[in-house]
Amino acid sequence: MNYIRKLRQKIAHTFEASGEYQRAGHILDVMLVCLIMVNVVAIVLESVSSIAKQYHEEFFLLEIVSITIFSIEYIIRLWTCVDRVKYAAIEGSNSKRRLHYIFSPLALIDLIAILPSLLMFFFMLDLRFLRVLRLLRVFKLTRYSRAMQLLLQAFIDEGSTLLAAFFIMAVVLILASCGIYLLEHDIQPDKFGSIPAAMWWAMATLTTVGYGDVVPITPIGKLFGGVITLVSMGMVAVPTGLLASSFSEQVRKRRQVFENAVHEQITNGTLNKEHLSHLEDLRYKLGLSKLEANKAIKAQLNERSEHMFCRNCGKRP
Repeated sequence: MNYIRKLRQKIAHTFEASGEYQRAGHILDVMLVCLIMVNVVAIVLESVSSIAKQYHEEFFLLEIVSITIFSIEYIIRLWTCVDRVKYAAIEGSNSKRRLHYIFSPLALIDLIAILPSLLMFFFMLDLRFLRVLRLLRVFKLTRYSRAMQLLLQAFIDEGSTLLAAFFIMAVVLILASCGIYLLEHDIQPDKFGSIPAAMWWAMATLTTVGYGDVVPITPIGKLFGGVITLVSMGMVAVPTGLLASSFSEQVRKRRQVFENAVHEQITNGTLNKEHLSHLEDLRYKLGLSKLEANKAIKAQLNERSEHMFCRNCGKRP
């Protein structure tokens, strides 16, 4: 049992690229990212009928190899998740911890990456529909991209606020559709013959896309359209501003976490190899560049040195 536990911990550290397994974990990440990109390119090329017929066997072999690797990865991550700090802190059995992991965002993305191909072996699915679902594997890059993780966390943190903003946009969409329907349906019954048909114009206007295929032609309709266009400029800016602000806040928090860790690791104004190794693991997990990390370490060392100098001189810092 101890051997199995140690093996599980080693694999967990490798997948998390932490400690002495950081290099091995980084190589594994690069290999999986390359496999994902090859899959995405293959799925796109497979949509071309001539290429799909000519390289059918090659595409099928790539799919079998990919689904096998992704399935093994998913099973191993599920098995080793109990040794991750995030899930080890959960009280209860390992089964409970694994259940929490299964419903985590990254685990759901991993499952989506393999589920369409697994369903293919049990159900007869439209190949075009299956191909689109397989393209969802690109979301697996979220696990290996710190920027994508920041964006995902921004969506999670601002979830309730974004829902409120989209609810308001939905209300404005309905009002705009009803208004343009009342003003234009007699003049343009083919384009504004119903409220659902008018929603196409309202959606294009509210998102500031403005395709121009459907436009009001009456003076009052044009005035109403202009008002909706002005309102839409503010509506679109709300969710964009929320995400931008949350993204910046996530970056600031990660930098602050690293600076706090540096402050805690400093002993007598210096950092030993063990401290630097720990900080390097933390830097990698937080997705900070080496330049940012070195700047934070130097700043903390300089601050500590100045503090010790002032204290030795008997002066206030």
